[in-house]
Amino acid sequence: MARKLPEVDVVLVGLGWTGGILAKELSEAGMKVIALERGAMRRPEEDFQVPRIRDELRFANRTDLMMNTTVDTMTIRNTPAEEALPMRRLGSFLPGEGVGGAGSHWNGVTWRWGDMELQIRSKYEERYGKDYIPADLLLQDWGITYAELEPYYEKFERTAGVSGKAGNLRGQRIRGGNVFEDARASEYPLPPLQDSLAGMMFANAATEMGFHPHARPAANASEAYTNPDGAQIGACQYCGFCERFGCESNAKGTPDVTVIPQAMRSPNFSLKTHAWVTKVNKDSDGRKATGVTYTNLLNGEELEQPAGIVVLSAYGLNNVALLLWSGIGTPYNPSTGEGLVGRNYCYQTGTGATLFFPDKAFNPFIATGAWGHNIDDFNTNWDFDRKPHNYIGGSTISAGQSNGRPIGYRPVPAGTPRWGSEWKRATKTWYQGSMAIGSSGSVMPNRANFLDLDPTWRNAFGQPLMRMTFDYKPNEIRMTEHVAGVVNNIARTMGAAQVSAAGPRRSWSAVPYQSTHNTGGAIMGSNPRESVVNKYLQSWDMHNLFVMGASAFPQNSSYNPTGPVGAMAYWTAEAIKTRYRQNPGPLVQA
Repeated sequence: MARKLPEVDVVLVGLGWTGGILAKELSEAGMKVIALERGAMRRPEEDFQVPRIRDELRFANRTDLMMNTTVDTMTIRNTPAEEALPMRRLGSFLPGEGVGGAGSHWNGVTWRWGDMELQIRSKYEERYGKDYIPADLLLQDWGITYAELEPYYEKFERTAGVSGKAGNLRGQRIRGGNVFEDARASEYPLPPLQDSLAGMMFANAATEMGFHPHARPAANASEAYTNPDGAQIGACQYCGFCERFGCESNAKGTPDVTVIPQAMRSPNFSLKTHAWVTKVNKDSDGRKATGVTYTNLLNGEELEQPAGIVVLSAYGLNNVALLLWSGIGTPYNPSTGEGLVGRNYCYQTGTGATLFFPDKAFNPFIATGAWGHNIDDFNTNWDFDRKPHNYIGGSTISAGQSNGRPIGYRPVPAGTPRWGSEWKRATKTWYQGSMAIGSSGSVMPNRANFLDLDPTWRNAFGQPLMRMTFDYKPNEIRMTEHVAGVVNNIARTMGAAQVSAAGPRRSWSAVPYQSTHNTGGAIMGSNPRESVVNKYLQSWDMHNLFVMGASAFPQNSSYNPTGPVGAMAYWTAEAIKTRYRQNPGPLVQA
């Protein structure tokens, strides 16, 4: 029998970006808030210092800041006909664990998703007609517009100290920024990062080909910055230890150095670490959440935390698992098309080329997570006609430098043996003289890609593991076939001596790392027939349950998801403070 604790106004399940934002905003508004985080406390002033944080073996190879797969993981398969097996070693994606979550170890690339994503079905039907969208793509609008989110994008960018250059400032297109972005009300908080040789060479070639290169927006501070809450962010040192690491100089906008310390100063906020939430509790008629049940991992005690509002603010996949474990909503059935929880799971695709220049020295050890130049000519550019290529979605194409670390960075030409003396010679020859062009591609929701509970495998608490069924479908394969040709054309224009060419990605594997950008499973929308949550990320089934993060995205973009994740956290916090708190109930009528 779980020991019952005193009730609070709000319980947050997970303390990363979304939990940190809501913790700060709601506690400052006078609400009593408690956060339950299954991992440990991470203190930047103690844990993210040199030389400790530059331990590549510990953090990059042994994934110290990530989910512990010996306690809980997920099973993986490409199709429903296959047997799903547990992912015992993290590979394709890296969910965070501990205070700060995945926001502690992200690279910092911070995009705004515009109406091409938020109103995707309407936009494609308007441009190409309803028959252009295949029946197996579960494409739908999000129920929210860019105009509604724009102030909250700005708030998040100012919180995280994003460096960049506007390309569309109040409707005026500005060269050097992303001219294909939706209009911004103001400039980025900080100017772009300094240019790298690889980025400049790519930008010059892209300009020569008629494309529109721009600096990638980065939550890597180009100069020292104090955000609106008074959090101090240091200038980036270009050390090359961003992804998979904390930041030694507090130059990376993370929840650990921004919103979470602000929340911790409030007398209305409290935090419990090593608290593993196992279910959301419901009232007798199942129409209202009453709190959560969790296990104290330090002593094994089971506790019940009552709350007036329950917020699932963990990593998106874990939010979906908690809904399924708690019996909230109807699980998606791909055979019948019925049910919504677990539907519209999406990942990302992409391709890339490696270029080799015997007469260049790129100094890859001088790097930062979101460094480089990007083109969106085949992504958010509506003048790019997708019909001849027969796909929905888009791809960013970029070049820069993220790291040249001694264990993991081994650029060698295609065909080089993977070990031995020849591999060592190639590593020595090309460490300084190679660079990459990469593309990130969107993935559309398909009837055959989904999340559910595995009937066989269980976690350390005896709960079914979440099962992921996913593979790239013809839409994504056609897209990477097209963009691989563009990448290779840019590589040829750059005049490399050798090129390991880009090719299409035809099937997904969980083994090699690709991105930590998982979306869907608890999607948002304008009515309960097509979505789990409404435009405020409020459950249609339980008005006092909010489900944050990328689990709400109906499809996946080529962009990194943190920008809209942060913006919608501020959007939801505002709705709770100004509307729900005064009049609890549905914020949108079904």
